Amino acid sequence: MPVSDATTTRALADGKLLLDEPATGVVRLTIANPEKRNALDHPILDAIVSALAELRESNSARCVVVTGSQGMFSAGYDIGEIPDDGFAEEAERLVAHPFTQAIDALEEFPYPTLAALGGHAIGGGLELALACDLRVAQAGIRLGMPPAKLGLVYSHTGLRRFIDTIGAARTRELFLLGSYIGADTALAWGLVNRVAAEGELETQALELARELAGNAPLSQRGNKHVIASLLREQGALPTALAHELEELRRASFASADLREGMQAFAERRPPRWRGE
Repeated sequence: MPVSDATTTRALADGKLLLDEPATGVVRLTIANPEKRNALDHPILDAIVSALAELRESNSARCVVVTGSQGMFSAGYDIGEIPDDGFAEEAERLVAHPFTQAIDALEEFPYPTLAALGGHAIGGGLELALACDLRVAQAGIRLGMPPAKLGLVYSHTGLRRFIDTIGAARTRELFLLGSYIGADTALAWGLVNRVAAEGELETQALELARELAGNAPLSQRGNKHVIASLLREQGALPTALAHELEELRRASFASADLREGMQAFAERRPPRWRGE
C-alpha cells in the first residue's frame, strides 16, 4: 500500500517507517526497508513502539493500519547480517525485546488495528500482522513460517498467537512443514479476514479502516479489551514452564543447525542438518 501524497508523511527510523493519516481518525504505519524485503530491525521496531505510544497519549487515532512498501509486507526478523561473533545473544536480543515490545504495543493499542498485506508476509512479519485485530491481503501473495527450514524454535507466545487464530492443526501444518500458503488458503484458515483483488488492496483496506475508526470508541475499546482478556486467561502458562520454553528457543539461536539453515537459505541449497 503506497503512502498517500495528499497527507503529510513523517519519516521515522531513518525513513524505514513512514507515518501518515490517509483518512480522518486513521493512522498508517508503512514499513519501508525494501533493500531487505522490509525486514524488521531495531530502529523499525522501536519506531513502531514509539509511534503507538504517541498515538495512545494523544488519543488521536481510532484505527491504525500497518502495511509495507514496494510490494512486500515484511520478511520478518533482520538476523541475516548479524556477525558470527555474539550471534546468539544479538539475535535473541532482537527477537525477545524490540520485536516483543512491538507486538505487545500493537495488541495493547486500545483501538482496532488492521494489517494491509500488499506483499508476502514471512516469519516475524506474519506474526506482526497477526498481532493486528484484522488482516486484509492482496490476492496472489504468500504467507509463511520458515523456522523448520532454518533450525529455529519459535517463541511459545508467538505459537500461542497462531493457535488462537487458526487452531492447533493449522499451526502444526504452518510451522512443521515450513511451507508457504496463498492468500485464498489463508482466508479459508482464518489467517486473514479478507482478500482484495489485484489493485484493490489500498481501497479495501482504507474502507475497512474508515469503518473501524467511525464506530463507537467506547465499544471498540471495551470489546477489544474483553476479547484480549479472554484469550490471555486461556493461554496462561505456569512460570516454570514458560521459562523452559523460552530456554528451548534461546538454545536454538546458539545451535549449529540455525547457522546452517540460514547459510543454506542464502545459498539456495538443501541444508545439512546435524541436530545440534
